[in-house]
Formats: sequence, structure tokens, C-alpha cells
Amino acid sequence: MSAVVYKGFRKEEIEFHFNPQVAVPDHPRWAEERRKASLRVRGTVKSWLNVPYGNSPRQVMDIFPGDKAGTPVLVYIHGGYWRGGSKDDNCQFAEVFVRRGVTVVVLEHDLCPSVTVTEIVRQARSAVAWVYGHISAYGGDPSRLYLSGSSAGGHLVAMALAHDWEKQGLPRHMIKGAVAISGVYDLDAVLHVSVNEEIRLDAESARENSPFLHPPLPYTPLVVAVGGGEPRGWKQMSEDFFRLCRERGVECEYLEIPDAHHFSLSSHLADPDSPLARAILTQMDLAPVKS
Repeated sequence: MSAVVYKGFRKEEIEFHFNPQVAVPDHPRWAEERRKASLRVRGTVKSWLNVPYGNSPRQVMDIFPGDKAGTPVLVYIHGGYWRGGSKDDNCQFAEVFVRRGVTVVVLEHDLCPSVTVTEIVRQARSAVAWVYGHISAYGGDPSRLYLSGSSAGGHLVAMALAHDWEKQGLPRHMIKGAVAISGVYDLDAVLHVSVNEEIRLDAESARENSPFLHPPLPYTPLVVAVGGGEPRGWKQMSEDFFRLCRERGVECEYLEIPDAHHFSLSSHLADPDSPLARAILTQMDLAPVKS
């Protein structure tokens, strides 16, 4: 056996625990289902597509407005380990939330290795600031701004919550709530998996962008969600991040979705009766009260 390389895991174990495509061999099927559902949403739900927030072609967002002015706003950031994925294939949940009176914004960003994770963090924060400053023109209420993201998107949500928005002249409590879904919170783990050949993190950039070292500031309620069917190492990362947030004074909840794995979580997000969708709607005071 090889030596332990990360938190008790040996080199031959790392890929299974920290590379979701290895843990879920039939991940292409789940991705294709999500793509088809997203294509239908983009073709049927009212939207503004490819609205730019930055200078590069991928610094754009899709906006699915609520049915009236002044709706709460949900900004969603897709996954893909910072090196893949597209907003076009990750808006399958938008219709569910639009029907509940939410304006949904799905972000895009540049990808590794064309840019660094540091640059992607900057772009995500820039996009959130853009939404706050401009979403009223699309019917959203900037004072009711919420974030969510999955996998690498969960990491970007965490890094947005760690940002000092006041230094940009924005309100400290600009983000009213967040749900980070199966996020990548300890970037030291990424240094040991094969995907880092494309991501190209080194020890310094991993430290700079790790939510374990730069946790959320205690201003925004946060739900840390993870699939119950995720590998032990991945779930432990979410559990450890949840405890860290609580220790730092963040109003934080931990939510484990029974039997869900990394790629099936998207179907839970698109189900208004699932614990995951309800967690987001509850933050917005839009979930029905259970009798």
C-alpha cells in the first residue's frame, strides 16, 4: 500500500473519495438528463440569456425573472471542478423557483486551465456584485439576494460569503442567505487528485482559495448540504466545514440528503418537495409550513 497523502487517505483511495466522476461511474447519464431538462427550461421559461457581467465571453449569466417586480433573487453557480460545466446545462431547477415567485440567475465563468481558481473566485464575486447593482432592472429585489451552488459552485458560494463586501462599497449583509451543495471546501484535497492536472492548483493558490482557511464571515445564514450517498471523504469535508462555520459564529445548518450522490443532487434541486429545494425556499420565507 502507498503512504497516506491526505487526512488518513492513501493515494489509491483519493480518487474515489475526492473525484466525483470516479465515485459515480454512470455520471454521464445524470449529466445528460440534467442537460435535457435545462434545454427545455431555456426554451420555455421567460429569460434574458447571456447577459454580460465581465469582459470575457464566458462572463455572462442567464436571468429567469419572477412573475412580478420585486421578487427575491436566487443566484446559482454550477459545478464542474472549475474546469467544466455550463450554465446552459444547469438551469433545470429554474422553472420550479420561478413558479414560486423567485428571480433565478444562473452564472457562468471562465474555466481552468485557461484561468486560475483565483480568477474564477474573482469573477464569481464580481457577478454577485453585478446582480446586486442591476437585478432591479429585471424585476428582482436586490435587498432579497440569495446564493446557491453545487460542487465547485458550492466552493464559490463559500468564497463569496468570505468576502468583505463593504470594501467594495456594498452592504455587509448584502447576501441574505446561502445554500452550498456538496462543495469543495478544503482545496488541499484537490492537490492530490488527477483533476488538478487541469485545475493547476499549487500549495499557495490552494491556501489562498480554501474556505477551510477563509471561512464565511458571520453575516449570512448558511446551509451546508451534501448527498448521503457521497463517499466518506467528501461528506467529511462538508461536516468539517459546517463545524468550522459554527465555530466562527455563522448561523449554519447541516443538511444531508438521504441516498443522493454528487450527480443526483440536481434532481433534488428541481423537486420543490425535496429537502434541498425546501431549504432554499425556507431561507426566502417561501416554503409552506408543514402541519
